Formats: sequence, C-alpha cells, structure tokens
Amino acid sequence: MHVPDGFINAPVSAVAGVVAAGAVAVGLRGARRELDERTAPLAGLVAAFIFAVQMLNFPVAAGTSGHLLGGALAAILVGPCTGLLCIAVVLLMQGILFADGGLTALGVNITVMGVVTTVVAYVLFRGLTRVLPRTRRSTTVAAFVAALVSVPAAAVVFTLIYAIGGTTDVPIGKVLTAMVGVHVLIGIGEAAITALTVGAVIAVRPDLVHGARGLAAPLKLRVDGELVDAPAAPAPSPAPARSTRRVWAAGLAAALVLAGFVSFYASASPDGLEKVAADKGIDEKVQEHGAADSPLADYGVKDIGNARVSGGLAGVIGVGVTVAVGSGVFWAVRRRRAPEAPEARTPESV
Repeated sequence: MHVPDGFINAPVSAVAGVVAAGAVAVGLRGARRELDERTAPLAGLVAAFIFAVQMLNFPVAAGTSGHLLGGALAAILVGPCTGLLCIAVVLLMQGILFADGGLTALGVNITVMGVVTTVVAYVLFRGLTRVLPRTRRSTTVAAFVAALVSVPAAAVVFTLIYAIGGTTDVPIGKVLTAMVGVHVLIGIGEAAITALTVGAVIAVRPDLVHGARGLAAPLKLRVDGELVDAPAAPAPSPAPARSTRRVWAAGLAAALVLAGFVSFYASASPDGLEKVAADKGIDEKVQEHGAADSPLADYGVKDIGNARVSGGLAGVIGVGVTVAVGSGVFWAVRRRRAPEAPEARTPESV
C-alpha cells in the first residue's frame, strides 16, 4: 500500500507530513518507556524483519497481490510507540534507497501504514486480551484479529485522504469499496503472518513480547462458594536476565533468508493499491520517484544482470541497512529514557 508521488496533492501531503511528524515525535517519547536494555536491539531487528517480509508479495485475487504492512506485528512485539517508529524506519529506507513509496508522500505512508495500523491493532489487541482467557493461544488469536482489522482500516483512511486531496476526479464510493474489498483479503494474509510470528516468539521467549506482558491471571481460591484472590506468594529472588543474542541472531538470519532468497518467488502481480489505482484511474497523475536513479531502485542492484542475484543482494542490503539504522535509533532513544537527576545540594554547596 505504498502511496507514490502524484496520488495526493501537495497541500494534503504537507498536512499528512505534519501529522506523521507529530506521531513520530509522540512515538519517540513513548518508546523511552517501552524500551529497555534487552528490547532496544530487538526493535531494530523487528524493523528489519518487517522490511524483509514486505518483499514477499502473496497472491490474493486474480491479478492482485498483497504484502505485510507490519503495524500490528510491530506494535504487539515491541509496543505501539516503538512499533510506529519501526514502520517509519522501514518506509524511510524503502523510499530513499529502493524508490518504493513517494518521497513527498512519505507523510501519507507513515500516517496510513504506520499510525493507523499500530493504533487500531494495538487498541483492539489489548481489548481482546482483557476479555479472552489469559493464555498464549488467546494472545495469538488476539494478534490475528487485530492484524486482520488493521489492514482494511488503513485502506479506509487512505480513501478518506484521497477524497480530500486526490489528484484525479473519481467516484470515491467505488474506490472505497474496491480498497476495502481487496484489503480484507490482504488482511487475512497479514493476520496469518502476524499470528504465526507472535506465536513463535511467545513459545520461545514470551518475556520479549510487549503485548504478552502481564497476561498471567491471578490465582483464585474458592471460599464458601465464592472466588477470592489467593494470598500473594513471597517474591522470589530475581532471576538473572536471559541473553537475547540467540533470538537476535535467529531473527536476523530469518530476515536475510526471506529477503535474499525467498523474495525471488514473491508474486509479481500489482499490490492492492496499485491494482485499484489502475482500475479506477487514480494513478493518472502519478509522478516519477525522486529516487528512481538509486542503484537499488525497484529492489535490484544496478548493473547486475542476473535477476535472482540482483534482487537477493538488494534484499540483503536492505535488511542490513534497516537493522543498522533501526538499532541506532532505538539505542539513542533508550539512552535518553532516564535522564540523570540533578545532583542533590549539600550544605557545603549552599
């Protein structure tokens, strides 16, 4: 659902840029509370993994494909604020290096693919985890539903933005119907990927899943026919923090394999937005991407003739750059989490 330059006019693109910048600023403040010494490097890995999986377009209908948006997955794994930053990093790398998603439309893309998906998915996910049994299976189910709903929600918001600032005169009702219809199908794929990933991480390291924290139900006792809270057990001595190196290495290896090898077999059909744009005529004024001359444009390395090698190498480079930039951003945010308190004034200093 990467919106190219020329779909939305300049004034509305500028407003969307301001909205996106404000959301990123809020995300930076919120991420300071969500990140700790273990999760800061993993947030960069989540961004790289989403970059890799977004290269895997899957068929959803005749002549149409879809790909992961990633907002739900990022929000559940590392928190909504950090998740928004993950998506922003991915979109920035895609726009600058790979000419995917317009540069003037970056604010629109962050708003639609980042803000909408993370907020809708995380609010729905937390609501479901409060009413469902507090089990790993229920958490995975909640992740599935949240991801499923987040994709058509993003399609609705894009259509609203287009209704306000679209550069062509088309029936918005038809665009909305087409966008929601195809993105419900894409949402099923998004939900499956999100649920499988969240379920796999919970099975190995539930302590690293932000959305799974605090899901253990309090112990109840039946007294005189009524359920009451059991007495609190003595607090155990704190266990040593478990290393995240194996999880980080496994996640990075998976991202590299997906981007470097599996992506070659991705569907070549246009994605949901591209298909609707072509069918409904909203792409009549699309503009050439400002980074069209990038050596990595269109997810291939310039001057390498072998398509498999070119695409695979571009994917590996993209994963490497995204994990490096993302990790740097999140480490910087983490270091600002707890500013040092001013020194206490002593009688001698007065």
